Amino acid sequence: MNSWFTELQTPDMALSCRTKKVLHHEKTPFQELTVYETVQFGRMLVLDDVIQTTVRDEFVYHEMITHVGLNTHPQPRRVLVVGGGDGGSIREILRHPRVERAALVEIDGRVIEAAKQFLPEISCGLDDPRVEIIIDDGIKHVREHRGAYEMIVIDSTDPVGPAEGLFSAAFYRDVFYALTEDGLFVAQTESPFFNGELITRVFQDVAGIFPVARLYLACVPTYPGGLWTFTMGSKKYDPLEVEVEKLPDLGTRYYSPAVHKSAFVLPPFVAELLKEKQGGKPERA
Repeated sequence: MNSWFTELQTPDMALSCRTKKVLHHEKTPFQELTVYETVQFGRMLVLDDVIQTTVRDEFVYHEMITHVGLNTHPQPRRVLVVGGGDGGSIREILRHPRVERAALVEIDGRVIEAAKQFLPEISCGLDDPRVEIIIDDGIKHVREHRGAYEMIVIDSTDPVGPAEGLFSAAFYRDVFYALTEDGLFVAQTESPFFNGELITRVFQDVAGIFPVARLYLACVPTYPGGLWTFTMGSKKYDPLEVEVEKLPDLGTRYYSPAVHKSAFVLPPFVAELLKEKQGGKPERA
């Protein structure tokens, strides 16, 4: 068999993976959902012809979007994941015994069901009693839950369609108010090679709302360019001040105390995107 799935990652660049078979395909009310069995990356979840996760490299993304923030906040008891229907972020959040409740708000319930069926090693935490699954619009949920969470993870798709509002200043202000007085949030913020303007805009928005704003990096092979950014906004705690020597061993494969520290060391071309903008205060509601 010589079948290939190709994602047009930019108008001028594509990533192709040889596939063994199509495990699942459907058109949900929100998007086209496909699960492939690939040769290089194993099972792969694709939405609207865009790779979301694979069983080969997902651990990098899911560990880095969760543990950096969870180890920055001293008591993350209530954590919200917006998006992330594959369950990988939830799985990593549950490694922390301090977490009492992990809420997953996913707009497309079919993503969750497909992940449970075809990606069990990623979705394995979704049935944990600490997890609450809410099928709803994440923007709406954040707006309606003030002061509810110590940490919020914005595990979104690319900023198109339903996810576009998750990259707006208005949404980040709502996130600010949905957090406790010492809360923080982390969002995936795309590639510094191909989404520099978005990274600059998002960081400036977050730095204008949160007293602490930080950008950090990880390498995710199936995402455009391989180098990926995450943006943190925090009301109080600075991830650069974490005593990494005191961090627990979580049994992770990419994240570690040393990686926690080094992820914030930005190459000059990435640092230039931030324009040295620092934290500020939110607009009042």
